Amino acid sequence: MLEKSVISTKDLHVGYVNAHILFGIDFEALHQKITLIIGPNGSGKSTLLKSIFGLCTVYSGKITFKLPREKEESGKEKGVDRIQVSKEVDITHLDPYQIARKKIAYLPQTNNVFVNLTIKENLAMASYTLDAQVVPVQMQQVLDLFPVLQKYADTKAGLLSGGQRQMLAMAMALIRRPKVMLFDEPTASLSPKLGQEVLAKIQQIRDEFGLTVILVEQNIKRALKIGDYVYLIAGGKKVFEGKSDELLAHPELGRLYLGTHK
Repeated sequence: MLEKSVISTKDLHVGYVNAHILFGIDFEALHQKITLIIGPNGSGKSTLLKSIFGLCTVYSGKITFKLPREKEESGKEKGVDRIQVSKEVDITHLDPYQIARKKIAYLPQTNNVFVNLTIKENLAMASYTLDAQVVPVQMQQVLDLFPVLQKYADTKAGLLSGGQRQMLAMAMALIRRPKVMLFDEPTASLSPKLGQEVLAKIQQIRDEFGLTVILVEQNIKRALKIGDYVYLIAGGKKVFEGKSDELLAHPELGRLYLGTHK
């Protein structure tokens, strides 16, 4: 891949206890792009996502994080002739809290909010490590991004709809200003309309916050409409990588793994 990658894995073998799930996965997520991970149920999609966030056992292989950032060239006027520099960090065996400190956010499919707390209290919990001076500004920014949360700010999260909970989970991650967001099937159990709204929000936050997004999504056709690049995982192995339209141009892959072709 010619573009800059932010998250990459090399020959990754991963599992849980004695269950070997992924076999030799090479993967890259491009800077400020939406990279999809799709495939049949039980193929290892969520395991790949969890391995990046330190939630699985890595038997062998490597996971690296490289965040491009701008730096002014020495002797040049501010704002002119900026160059791109980056530092690659090995995150293979880091704990989740260490990975989160590197501004990588993980949104699980379920149990991603505090159901007994209000929306405002959830956001306050998510921002407890931030400088107190920036919290009001960043909280208002995420409330502006999700108007429904502002409308029900004093409502307990347990009373929200599935779509509203997903919006709250995204807001809780965004208030900490991540650079990478990992989404694990955010539209699961949602109606088609709500699912579409959630995916549209993912596109919006990618654009407005300049995020790199890695998205595991079960609804293949909806996912392919928003993804910049796609990986197809089956049986714990990568069977395809490329652009969405390139995958759709392979009817045999769609028939075998995705059910998109008769």
